[in-house]
Amino acid sequence: MSLTPQALDAYADTYYLNPEVEDIDIEELGQRLSIDRTVEVMHGARRVLELGFGTGLTAGEYLARGINYEVVEGSPRLCAVARERYPDLVVHEAMFESFVPDEPYDAVLALHVAEHVDDPPALFAQAARWLADDGALIVVVPNAESLHRRLAVEMGFQPELDTLSERDHLVGHQRVYTLDSLAADLATAGLRVDEEFGYQLKTVPNSMMDGYPPELLRALVTISDEIPPRMLANIGIRALKEAR
Repeated sequence: MSLTPQALDAYADTYYLNPEVEDIDIEELGQRLSIDRTVEVMHGARRVLELGFGTGLTAGEYLARGINYEVVEGSPRLCAVARERYPDLVVHEAMFESFVPDEPYDAVLALHVAEHVDDPPALFAQAARWLADDGALIVVVPNAESLHRRLAVEMGFQPELDTLSERDHLVGHQRVYTLDSLAADLATAGLRVDEEFGYQLKTVPNSMMDGYPPELLRALVTISDEIPPRMLANIGIRALKEAR
């Protein structure tokens, strides 16, 4: 899949800026309630860069916490939205492959990015070049071993844990990950696992969660720390550069 600014604009119109997307509220709630956990694995990073603006939810949350936060975004349309919504936000309008920062970052966030790109190890290696020597790349991806996928295979609704669903194709997923496969891609990029985490327990796909009471949707995220990450819907790794 060849990504261009125009293609990213089209995707933004289809998903991030489309009020008709049915499960956006479920996804947004999960992300909002996971912010504190992501901040924890930043380990007090002074300068933070996120890959992609998305719906802008994470930008608003990090800025509200006083984090020195910037974003690099390849979609001109999303860059315009970001600048209008958050006038103080530093927005770098560039494709990830061509971005060169003025100075290194203490943390780079790749939250639900790796499942979309053609070559995740190349992306991770590029992001590692933006890091300070002791900086961390924090990656979050959908989990192939999530409880809801395990149940779907058990019931015969999908053949394998990593089978992509209709929703996966709708939102542009090229793959789902396990913690092991994510660690392997990071290792290929010269990065090592420092910490593993996850969030959001799901027993059914988003399409079947429509109508769940808000209290239940919240509980499915807030219970995350009591559940092994390999069972959760979203998994994350804090990765460090290998010592030379």
